[in-house]
Amino acid sequence: MKYWTKEAKIGVAGIVAIVLLVYGINFLKGINMLKSGSGYYVAFDNIAGLVNSSPVYANGFGVGIVRDIHYDYERLGKIVVEIDLDGDMKLPAGTTAELETEMLGTVKMNLILPSGATNYLAVGDTLQGSVNAGMMGAAANLVPKLETMLPKLDSILGSINNLLADQALSNTLHNTEQITANLQVTTKELNSLLQNDLPAITGNLNTVTSNFATISNNLKGIDYATTIAKVNATLDGVKQFTDQLQNPKGTVGMLLNDNTLYNNLTRTTNNAASLLEDLQAHPKRYVHFSLFGRKDN
Repeated sequence: MKYWTKEAKIGVAGIVAIVLLVYGINFLKGINMLKSGSGYYVAFDNIAGLVNSSPVYANGFGVGIVRDIHYDYERLGKIVVEIDLDGDMKLPAGTTAELETEMLGTVKMNLILPSGATNYLAVGDTLQGSVNAGMMGAAANLVPKLETMLPKLDSILGSINNLLADQALSNTLHNTEQITANLQVTTKELNSLLQNDLPAITGNLNTVTSNFATISNNLKGIDYATTIAKVNATLDGVKQFTDQLQNPKGTVGMLLNDNTLYNNLTRTTNNAASLLEDLQAHPKRYVHFSLFGRKDN
């Protein structure tokens, strides 16, 4: 053990410290050096701020990290991202990668796995990548539209200020207040009507309905057949009497239809009128009263 000197111990301790330092740094980056992994490449036109050690997700679950990012000088405009996935993770053929910007500005990579695939990519294959700006990108897209709307919004606010300053609006609000007060008074009167007058009206209607019901019951008790028979008999008697009046051979008919009686009555009336006129003109011819007896004219 003469070779296990103090210097050897210090060297071994330094090596162990370096190994632990490297492991710790990679562990903080999310790299598990003790766990086997499989590497793939993703080609992007724009990485949108993606950095090393950024998480890689599949269906919302973390399956790896970004190992390295470098510019592809052979294909200008392309950026190649190397990702390290779990050893058990197999990518179906047709898998793509998408970068998404979160609310705090961090960027994560999502693997879009096709369903129903039977073939799988080999370790080291290159995937096609794209950028999904997410909520931040949508907000950024709204900025130009908001800038376009600001002048219109300023004009609308100016119109609203002018409208609020118009005296007509104040008068309208005042009239509305008066209408509201009148509606309140009308509502109170209507409530009073419903509470006081309406029950009385309803009671009267109930009484009238009861009277109609009584009349209806009384009408039900009338013998309409007998009544109609009596009315018909009376009408027959009137008809017979009318026929007798119109019959020129009957006594009454002769009185009504014979002109001789009318002419005799007319002559008699005329003679009586002439007699009364002569009596008024010469009363002494018809009446003479004297204590000494009648004296001839």
